[in-house]
Amino acid sequence: MSETPWELLPTASNHAASLDGLYVFLTIVCGISFVLVIGAMLYFMVKYKKRSDNDRTSPLTHSGKLEFAWSAIPAVFLMLFFVWGELDFVKLSAPPADAIDIRVTGQKWYWTIEYPGRPVAATVAALDGEVAPLLVVPLNQPVRLLMTSKDVIHSFYIPAFRVKKDVVPGRYASVWFTAIEEGTFPVFCTEYCGDEHSSMLAIVKVVPADQYEEAVRAATTLEQGEGETVEQFGEKVYKSFACNSCHNTDSTAKVGPGFGGVFGKSESFTDGSSGVVDENYIRESIYSPNAKVVSGFTPQMPSFAGQINDDQMNALIAYIKSLK
Repeated sequence: MSETPWELLPTASNHAASLDGLYVFLTIVCGISFVLVIGAMLYFMVKYKKRSDNDRTSPLTHSGKLEFAWSAIPAVFLMLFFVWGELDFVKLSAPPADAIDIRVTGQKWYWTIEYPGRPVAATVAALDGEVAPLLVVPLNQPVRLLMTSKDVIHSFYIPAFRVKKDVVPGRYASVWFTAIEEGTFPVFCTEYCGDEHSSMLAIVKVVPADQYEEAVRAATTLEQGEGETVEQFGEKVYKSFACNSCHNTDSTAKVGPGFGGVFGKSESFTDGSSGVVDENYIRESIYSPNAKVVSGFTPQMPSFAGQINDDQMNALIAYIKSLK
């Protein structure tokens, strides 16, 4: 996002400039304080260095004015830091009444971004044929993110917007911003959440306000395209719901079993039973993943009931069957 490590990130939201100002101010004050303290220390080391065995320490006394000054001046700066930071914190915590609400759910290792009235979460094609969660926001309009987690603590961070919020299971957290620059910007999880933590990424896309609804509609449509085989559509479903976060397309295990050659295979389960991987088993494993857990694995997969419709399920099963 920045061309050099010394350059600040883009100021792409209404919060960025003020927070950058506080950061720069803190850096300057700390730099000046460092120079003054180290400079004074070096000066006194040289000036009062012991030069002979006859040197004796001069009688010491205190200076009330000096002691007051070195206490009062830092205190003024500390209060300034606090007030500036508190004002920005309150601003971040109080969204305008007309803010657009978007729901964000974290789970290992994927962000689900949902828009009111839309049938599926928003995604976009990324590098190397991968699919990434997509947060579409309008330019110069306030947006509030209502966030929660399905499993462990995550943290939703958009560096270019200077917004970051921990996402905790069992409760809601919110953060708001107004995007002031068009473009695409990365999203990271900044709370370690397991093996694939570093791959828990998303993309923010800022579009003009008059293009917002169309962009949301395009991002939240997951249907079989014209000329697309059911297996190709199934691969798109596999990537859109981040199945690749936990399952490889070959036979090697990841967080969960690999999909390569799994169809028709007999599996043993942690409850002592066994069964054949067929259409019914795959469907059950997606909608009720803890019903039959393969031996050697732990029940970590969330349920996708209500998220994957019948057409998407049939395509996903066809794709898994095609993997050898």
